[in-house]
Amino acid sequence: MERRSFLKATGSAAAAAALAGCSSDSDETEGAEEGTGGGMDSTDDSGGDVGTDLKEEGDLWRVNTGTMTTMDPIEATDTQSGIVIQQMFDPLMNYPDSQPAVEGLMAADYEVSEDFTTYTFQLKDATFHNGDTVTASDFVYAFERLTASSNSSRAYFVLDSLGVTHETTTETVDGEEQEVYQSGTLGVEAIDETTLEIQLESPFASTLEMLAYSSFSPVPEGMVGDIEGYEGEMTQAEFSSSNPVGNGPFEFDTWDSGTEARVSAYDDYYGESASVDGVHFAVIENDSANYNYAMNRNADIFELPTAQYDPGKVSVEEEDDQGRQIGSYGELRNGATANYSAVSNIGVFYLGFNMASVPKPVRQAVAYAMNQHTVVEQVFKQRGEPAYNFTPKSIFPGGAQNYNDRAENEYPYGYDDSQLGEARSVMEEAGYGENERFAMELTIYESGVWSETASILRDQLQSVYIDLEVNQAPFNTLLERGRNGELEMYSLGWVAGWPAPDNFLQLLNPPQTDTSLDFPISYVNWQPENGDAAQQAEEAYQAIAENPAPTEEDQTARNDAYLEMENANWEDVAMLPVYHELTELFWYDHVDFAPPAGMGPSRQKMNTVSLGDRE
Repeated sequence: MERRSFLKATGSAAAAAALAGCSSDSDETEGAEEGTGGGMDSTDDSGGDVGTDLKEEGDLWRVNTGTMTTMDPIEATDTQSGIVIQQMFDPLMNYPDSQPAVEGLMAADYEVSEDFTTYTFQLKDATFHNGDTVTASDFVYAFERLTASSNSSRAYFVLDSLGVTHETTTETVDGEEQEVYQSGTLGVEAIDETTLEIQLESPFASTLEMLAYSSFSPVPEGMVGDIEGYEGEMTQAEFSSSNPVGNGPFEFDTWDSGTEARVSAYDDYYGESASVDGVHFAVIENDSANYNYAMNRNADIFELPTAQYDPGKVSVEEEDDQGRQIGSYGELRNGATANYSAVSNIGVFYLGFNMASVPKPVRQAVAYAMNQHTVVEQVFKQRGEPAYNFTPKSIFPGGAQNYNDRAENEYPYGYDDSQLGEARSVMEEAGYGENERFAMELTIYESGVWSETASILRDQLQSVYIDLEVNQAPFNTLLERGRNGELEMYSLGWVAGWPAPDNFLQLLNPPQTDTSLDFPISYVNWQPENGDAAQQAEEAYQAIAENPAPTEEDQTARNDAYLEMENANWEDVAMLPVYHELTELFWYDHVDFAPPAGMGPSRQKMNTVSLGDRE
């Protein structure tokens, strides 16, 4: 159900995001993934010449980003890819300026049946980048690709999250009989050229929010021959890398996965035409290189790595009704004063455990050792809030006050406290000691702040019989190792795919965490043999699924189940919440744009950005 908004925490790679509005990640995080945090000294000049050739290239919106994996909406699971896809493809709905309330995008209007199972959309008059008219049949084809293509990473968006009606057939997979989707039976129908009907098996409270995912964007019918009944005009490999055809405000120009991507303004866009000629995405993973890229004015908008960030240089002048703080920051290393915005992002950064490899007492000992307040204040320089629940405050059942009350009064591993005595006790009770230590690898993505956090934790765990080896891996490598069940402990994050707790807590639904699956939603392998509360979590998530309607009664039942899942995670420590990010963006005076709200920069389109004369 979510957006693989696997985030990289605070810092410049998120500048990629800065661009978009800044994950899922998409899809986009999904990711997900918003940026790496500091690490190298601000006087280091490596990477200073990156992108200098752009200074003569006209009215391009220039941003830096991390590595992308695909330009195909149904395949993308990382935020960096999703940011670019977001500019080229328009689904039915959208979060304007990433505010947590959807509006129609390709949908001119819609109706919902009394039982909340039938959604009927009227489409706007739009064309694809190849000149073809966008029709309801193109949406039907796109939904079928998302569901049935072997290239799709998000079939469960349709079959499980939305629960679109469909038929199944029994097939033998790896020697076992399984029910699989029967091609062509999806409850998505083109009533006529401009009317699309979607039939759900049961109500789902976040249907419209779900349809804001770029994964649901239309593609010209029959363009890619990766589903039954279509030979295709091109292969999926070509479509996903060098010739994606969408209906968004920008059209594809070029992409080199390790260097850059570029999109150009689409002249016949049905909505607000882009004010810039295009967007250039510079692929830069290194924090120092990202910082120097921005200081050399090669980026119009950017994030500052934590190592180069000074909270004393922030001046907040106003706060709007979306909670966005607006002001200035400076001066920068290059002598300029930047514009500044900050907003609490609906996301969470955490340490995850492969529960099949890391025993429960060890996981609990790590939770006792961790002081989230210390990490936020000393490592992240107060660029966020300590996390004690997996669900962010703004969407937590009962609101932010209930979140705080639970954390302060009920969190079992010490609120604003590192309880090393308790950590030693739980380890000793499990038979560990100086002569029986537990060795474990913590894999983090390439981030200075997570490296510092890991070092602090490693030193603490030495005294509680845990030898922690810390290794860094490129973000995509970390995700691949996680899917293959090769990680023991790891750092990741999740940003909202839609603003509801189940968007986050699905990561803690035990059946979806099995790394033997093709696309597990998380990598914790939470089974009854790995934790006493696995059954509690599974039953709670089932209760969420059984009370899906947008009614007060069902919402109450879901709220109770959300808290049950949070409690189960506290008990078994599948994922240890660390902090909720404050998304901060910095931009030069020649830039005019509306800063993103709580859904984050990766949900923002760039056609409303305008640029003045650069210095």
